Amino acid sequence: MIYYYIAIHHVFSNFSTQKEIKMMEENILLVQRISELERQVDIVTKENEKFRRIIDANNLMVANRDYKDRLFKFIFGNPENKNWTLSLYNAINETEYDNPDDISFNTIEDAVYMGMKNDISFIISFVMNLWEHQSSPNPNMPMRFFIYGCELYDKYTSKSRYNKYSSKLQRIPVPKCVCFYNGTKEQPDNWVHKLSDAYVGEGDIEVSVNMININSDKNHKLMQACKPLYEYAWVVEHVRALQNEKMDLDVAVDRTIDEMPSDFLIRHLKLLLLSYLEQ
Repeated sequence: MIYYYIAIHHVFSNFSTQKEIKMMEENILLVQRISELERQVDIVTKENEKFRRIIDANNLMVANRDYKDRLFKFIFGNPENKNWTLSLYNAINETEYDNPDDISFNTIEDAVYMGMKNDISFIISFVMNLWEHQSSPNPNMPMRFFIYGCELYDKYTSKSRYNKYSSKLQRIPVPKCVCFYNGTKEQPDNWVHKLSDAYVGEGDIEVSVNMININSDKNHKLMQACKPLYEYAWVVEHVRALQNEKMDLDVAVDRTIDEMPSDFLIRHLKLLLLSYLEQ
């Protein structure tokens, strides 16, 4: 034991303080951690390369970078999925409509104005619903909704019995503007943007946009009330987590769809989802 002590003392005789010894130990641990991280990155990189070779060999398409927006529109803006649209509408407005056929979509599919395109719009129970999806904060959404609203009401009045020259008040659907946010920048569960916020002075036109945070850790009551929305949030979060592990987007999307829980309502649309996301 004496010889062991002398040997240890000799090894550390060049260190002036215990602080230097501790720093050396911490540096050794840091090097070990870095080595392990490099090993994990190497594994993920090789897996990405394997999937990339499969994609290239089979001439497969990769996931569209706007997959979150496309997936949202596929689930909630598709006439084939009116029951999911109705589920989200009821959850937002705390209503109990039970007939999906009451929904009449009027999305401006081919309208691109000032570089902007309408996501989802529909009428139910004389309510004009304008829904948009955003992956980044945008305080200018009221102007976009104003532009879309003008287009939609012009379309509505031209196809209905609305008479803009009548001496009697002509009824029009109630506008409801909702923007669903699921970006990575932290935001509250709910907030409101107003067109008047952009005015330099007071104005006579107002547009209010209700912002709803649909990240998986937000608005739990809303998620519970609308299962398709919960499933959408799960998919986005799962893809995001895989990308944080340095996985390619297309591989992350494919794996996420494969790993969806068996009880997901959107799971049976797996092939359609893959095809739609890769367009």
